[in-house]
Amino acid sequence: MFLNRTEAGRQLADTLAARNFAAPIIYALPRGGVPIAIEIGRRLNAPVDIVLVRKIGAPGSPELAVGAVTDGAEPLTVINPDVARLTGASDEYLQQARGRELAEIERRRNLYLGDRPRPSPAGRTAIIVDDGLATGATARAAGAALRAQGVGRLVLATPVAPAEAIAALADSFDDLICLEKPEPFHGVGAWYQDFHQLSDEEVIEALREFSAGR
Repeated sequence: MFLNRTEAGRQLADTLAARNFAAPIIYALPRGGVPIAIEIGRRLNAPVDIVLVRKIGAPGSPELAVGAVTDGAEPLTVINPDVARLTGASDEYLQQARGRELAEIERRRNLYLGDRPRPSPAGRTAIIVDDGLATGATARAAGAALRAQGVGRLVLATPVAPAEAIAALADSFDDLICLEKPEPFHGVGAWYQDFHQLSDEEVIEALREFSAGR
């Protein structure tokens, strides 16, 4: 069990530092991935950015990911057809949910990033970071979005995830780093002593402090 996201980030940073990835950029999945990404960025002396992806939750079970949608001129949508079928997520439901999540992506992009310049991932190592994975749908969508921008190497790093989710993502990433793969898996929050929901204000302040310290 991790004390909090900061401690998990430091442990993950130790593992990533030993891999000596070339020209890394750390991409946080907000909000929970931001504190972890910042610890990794500090350790690797690498820039930290965010990759805006929103989970599409299942009908009646919003925490269960049917798929995910990414930001961009042509937003990319990834759907897990098995989960959609089992949860009764119709095409109409998926379209409505996609629209809601794209609106939230737009809000977060304006709030978190404003007009600050962002590093290009082209030819570099993109390390996508989250505080944990359940199905991996959000991480898969984020990886596809960064692949489209011409990354040199695509890495997924997370403190905790079920083994089957990591195995299912093997074809989407060049490297997969996960500190803990507990069985049975009782949800990401079960592996943190402090897993409070981060506010927008916490995310903005953390990114501001990191930028000011570089």
